[in-house]
Amino acid sequence: MQGGGRGAGLAGRGGNGGEKPTAKKSWLLMRLYAYLGRYRWLLILALLMTIGTNLLSLVGPSLSGAAINALSGGEGQVDFAAVYHYALLMILFYLGSSVLSYLLSLIMIRLSRSVTYAMRKDVFDHLTRLPVGFFDKNQAGNIISVISYDIDTINTSLSSDLVQILTSIITVVGSLFMMIRISPALVLVFVVTIPLSVLFTRYMSRKVRPLYRKRSSTLGEMNGFVEETLSGQRTVRAYRREGVMEGIFREKNVAAAVANYEAESRSATVGPSVGFINNLSLALISMFGAIMYMRGGILLGDISSFVLYSRRFSGPINEFANILAELQSTLAAAERVFRLLDEPTEPADPPNAARLTDIRGEVDFRHVSFGYERDRTILHDLSFHAGPGQVTAIVGPTGAGKTTIINLLMRFYDVNGGAILLDGTDIRELRRSDLRGAFTMVLQDTWLFEGTVLENLTYGREGVTREQAVEAAKAAHIHAYIEALPNGYDTVLKQGGVSISGGQRQLLTIARAMLSDAKMLILDEATSNVDTQTERRIHAAMMRLMKGRTCFVIAHRLSTIEHADHILVVRDGDVVESGTHQALMDKKGAYYRLYISQFEPS
Repeated sequence: MQGGGRGAGLAGRGGNGGEKPTAKKSWLLMRLYAYLGRYRWLLILALLMTIGTNLLSLVGPSLSGAAINALSGGEGQVDFAAVYHYALLMILFYLGSSVLSYLLSLIMIRLSRSVTYAMRKDVFDHLTRLPVGFFDKNQAGNIISVISYDIDTINTSLSSDLVQILTSIITVVGSLFMMIRISPALVLVFVVTIPLSVLFTRYMSRKVRPLYRKRSSTLGEMNGFVEETLSGQRTVRAYRREGVMEGIFREKNVAAAVANYEAESRSATVGPSVGFINNLSLALISMFGAIMYMRGGILLGDISSFVLYSRRFSGPINEFANILAELQSTLAAAERVFRLLDEPTEPADPPNAARLTDIRGEVDFRHVSFGYERDRTILHDLSFHAGPGQVTAIVGPTGAGKTTIINLLMRFYDVNGGAILLDGTDIRELRRSDLRGAFTMVLQDTWLFEGTVLENLTYGREGVTREQAVEAAKAAHIHAYIEALPNGYDTVLKQGGVSISGGQRQLLTIARAMLSDAKMLILDEATSNVDTQTERRIHAAMMRLMKGRTCFVIAHRLSTIEHADHILVVRDGDVVESGTHQALMDKKGAYYRLYISQFEPS
């Protein structure tokens, strides 16, 4: 019944590498920094460690130059005491730098772990607050890809790339200072090479980022297809479509592989190109340094120190070019994560939202109109009344709007026009939690989670005793089956109960509904997965379940709703007939034809 098509959400926006980015790089960095700011003390400690380890390592080339100068007096004139002194200091400084570097790695691992945990928690919590319509429009596999792959990409970048960037900044500034201190003239070589490296890196960054955005999008689409295919394996095999699905997957896999290759191959050109520019600067320094040495303008040890500092100065630029691909991948992943976090949640309850107490269960639909898309109305001026404790059955052909009525009643969607009243109050003026807590549901699509049978039976209601769960299971005629399981009610159901039949899953959800103390009940094809004989056995239990509750029953098997107080025949979003079973049969209209068709031979 849902009118929202797939592909309109995460994958459909910002997924095409050729479109204009929806988020600025600075915006993404600010959002990431907001997460880092939650652990500012770890971040400050990491910054101090980074400064310390780099300052210690920057002293090394200066000590090396001093040791070489102590050797340059000629044969027999070496100051061994000075050489040993500088060599020992170099060992101590480099050892201290290594220790701090190790501690820094531990801090960054903890920091990235904390940020990843917080981000993943925020995403999942946000998902639980999104409207049902979001999940109608987005593939589950694509959403899972954001929670797993994209956040993992951010985690990897925070634990490694962030340290490299901080190290690069400190190393570049420190090395530049030391080179100016040794020979300002030789520093002029970088006036040519550094701007060339920066301009090339910036150019490639603009080219690479859309490619990584496209890679994330194609990977999400592939994951979504895999999730759909795996969940529908029985249907795929029943229709012998394995080959077709393999072909579709091959296309999506190729698209993901090509997108990954384009991004990686383009970014792979950055490192070698910047490395060539840096090596060019080293050649120029060696040439001009030799000329200055021959003219007595610089000592040999100072040339050695300058070359080492120049390597440290240009190295981070080359490293930054190498991690550019990862940064672009991280930004593309962050864009998808924050786009998901920015999806609008269900509208908040009004400040003066009424509490739902002393529920009678009187429901009125008054001139309700609704469409999942504004230009496509599904329900047109729908009106009906359901009295307290009455059973209202909703029947009609597929696509008539039956499930849509339930979606509106539960406020999974809000009406476009008209109003739905519960005990005389517009449900939009009630707290959602109170409204939904007033209902218990048994749906055609059964949902069980990985947990014990008892935990599945008592889901959604606190304080249920084991004895009460057993009584409900007996009433639903599932107790004997549960007792036959290896551990009875303590048997763990794996992967949503796939190890048990559809009918047994349906009976478990019926027993779960029997444990609810809700005043209203929704049965959406609740016995569709139960054979006729079993359906007859549990009919009395279903009647006990419905007794005293306002019930809404969607049914295709019309023999199950003959007892209903009110039957609505819905077609194309309109109620074309209403009344009791006998009254509608006597009328010999749409309901009569539907009923008779179920007993006529095909």
